[in-house]
Amino acid sequence: MGDYEHMTGHEHAEINRPGAFDLFLLNDGEKKITEKPFAGMSNTSDFVIMKEDHTIGNLLAEHFKQHPHVMMAGYKVAHPNVPEVLIRLQTDGTVTPREVFIDVCKQLVASLGQLAQNFTREYELRRMATAGEQDNNNNGAGPGGKP
Repeated sequence: MGDYEHMTGHEHAEINRPGAFDLFLLNDGEKKITEKPFAGMSNTSDFVIMKEDHTIGNLLAEHFKQHPHVMMAGYKVAHPNVPEVLIRLQTDGTVTPREVFIDVCKQLVASLGQLAQNFTREYELRRMATAGEQDNNNNGAGPGGKP
């Protein structure tokens, strides 16, 4: 009997599943992003982003498409068990794909930072309003502050 013949279907799936931390922690010496110029098209580069999935691929590709110097942008994930995204980016030649990549990432970081600030402010305001309402209810006050 072979090594795997006695295993159930669930056990077979466990063999192929990457470890929990393998999906997001870089290995020693592994780069997060690598660029390789694509020889088949002018002003085009392929970027491989390690330890990421459709979330970052779609986010970046859609923002690249909005950049005024981008001619084409797309992404693919080769396999669900391989945590890497390939992004192909072609520019009009006035800027390099790398410059667009950096520019769009800076814009996204700034935009998401603003979103975090707005969310935190709204959360704190709502928390204070809720705490105030609870204080009024605990003191026996009805609408308008009257008992």
